[in-house]
Amino acid sequence: MNNKDLTDDLVQPFQLESSNLRGRLVRLGPALDLILHQHAYPPPIAGLLAEAVALAAALAASLSYDGVFTLQAKGDGPVRLLVVDITSDGGIRAYAQKSEDADFTAVLPGVKLLGRGFLAFTVSEQKKDDRYQGIVELEGGNLAEAVQHYFRQSEQIPTGILAAAHRDGTGRWRAGCLMLQRLPREGGLLPRHEMESGLALDDDWHRAMILMGSCTPAELTDAVLSATELLYRLFHEEGVRVYEPHAYRHQCRCSETRVENMLRSLPRVEVEALAVEGLVTVTCEFCNRSYKFDETRRKELYREIS
Repeated sequence: MNNKDLTDDLVQPFQLESSNLRGRLVRLGPALDLILHQHAYPPPIAGLLAEAVALAAALAASLSYDGVFTLQAKGDGPVRLLVVDITSDGGIRAYAQKSEDADFTAVLPGVKLLGRGFLAFTVSEQKKDDRYQGIVELEGGNLAEAVQHYFRQSEQIPTGILAAAHRDGTGRWRAGCLMLQRLPREGGLLPRHEMESGLALDDDWHRAMILMGSCTPAELTDAVLSATELLYRLFHEEGVRVYEPHAYRHQCRCSETRVENMLRSLPRVEVEALAVEGLVTVTCEFCNRSYKFDETRRKELYREIS
């Protein structure tokens, strides 16, 4: 299928012609639902992780990298950890961990589930040793506000973000994210007439934020309303221009070979201590797939490096 025919699990880049603002609209459906149904998460955790996946997809789409973008949220609340990985070719995987004494009978909003902690963004380049990481404290009422706090404090790029997640009546999860940024023109400089009319630029940004704020969570996660239809509904007076969308898919990078290499890197006595009824079981935190190694297979692993 041509990217132009995508209707779900996508990021739709766009630009507002009247104000030179650039944005990304993420719509996630089947790929996200598969990620969440690989684990029996309580609904509050699933909803928070779904929001994190949509946010990570929007952030990754705004970067130029060849490797893996990782969003990680860590706190001292009922949800201890959220991790989302997105490869530069659109593969997504994610998981969450809850604290041992977590109680979800009383629903906590947004980042309250994470408590006090931090939000980290990491870009690991595949063919280089380069590794960029940005860290900011968890602040705000939801993850989108925490990401906005990062851009204000660290990047100093005017950024507006909305994110929402929803589980429909059949139990399927959907999520969406809308991100707008005001970035410098090529070379990092604005034209002189724009530099001298800062008030006009502020007016453009303020108007765009009002229009963006009119987008409802139901619209962001609507399975019928297409990405282009939503963007036109919100920004048609701004001259919205859309570019070719890019696809996302669920893809875990675990494999038999990776697990074998991990076991080989550990002292044999430590691996043997993990055996239960003769089996060492390694379970991928992302996709929940289990790899089992009996005594014979373990001997073969260590024989190869002896």
